[in-house]
Amino acid sequence: MSELKESLTPEIRSIPREVVYDDGTHHRALLGFIIISMDLVMEENIFRLCPEGVGPSVTRLNSPNDCNVATLAAQIDGMAEAASILQPQARPEVICYACTSGSIVIGEDRVREEISRGAPWAKPSTLVTGAVNALRRFDADKIVVATPYLDEINTVEAEFLRQKGFDVLDIQGLNIEDCEAMGRIKPSYIRDFALSIDRPDADAIFVSCGGIRTIDVLQEIEDAAGKPVISSNQAMMWDCFRRANINDKIEGYGQLFQLDWGQSS
Repeated sequence: MSELKESLTPEIRSIPREVVYDDGTHHRALLGFIIISMDLVMEENIFRLCPEGVGPSVTRLNSPNDCNVATLAAQIDGMAEAASILQPQARPEVICYACTSGSIVIGEDRVREEISRGAPWAKPSTLVTGAVNALRRFDADKIVVATPYLDEINTVEAEFLRQKGFDVLDIQGLNIEDCEAMGRIKPSYIRDFALSIDRPDADAIFVSCGGIRTIDVLQEIEDAAGKPVISSNQAMMWDCFRRANINDKIEGYGQLFQLDWGQSS
């Protein structure tokens, strides 16, 4: 500090300027996402799927690496605070909790309540809400579900989907509890796993989990199966775009992004 005090540098005086502003990188919409600490995939997928002029803002919940019913249920504790710090001056139009299994275990209504408590200006949503809306958009009554989850989570998910009116013909998980490891599952393995559980009488395949790299191979799965494929991150983004009145058709990520949009529930 003494050296600074002895400096002979004169006081800096910037020339007054008239600064020119525009609406920024989010001139069409600003979307907020709450993701879990250990997720390796979600953030990249969000930015990849956002079209020009749609700005994503992301924050993370402090969560352990173990993915089970108890740890998922505990994520609600930080939900309101996480929502409150998502660009509170710019105010995202939509804020979504970006975890499929957490949305199911905690419950959509409870998540939305906490998001609204932290950010009352935003439309609250959950990832699984988007997945359900996407499946309904295809009138998919009979579905098969592929997940990386433990079977204790698969059991809860199967019941959730049945209560939503779907006939779950099969749900198969990889029984992985390590969140970080989920992000390292090879996309080609995800493709083969999803196709292996398909059935001729299934209207659609749902690949559940935001922490696996499904969108890398989603189009391949759909082309091979010859039916709609819904993945967590694809469906979440599609649904959030609709809530923000963003109607772009995005190539390479399945039929969902090619449909007329309709309404979100």
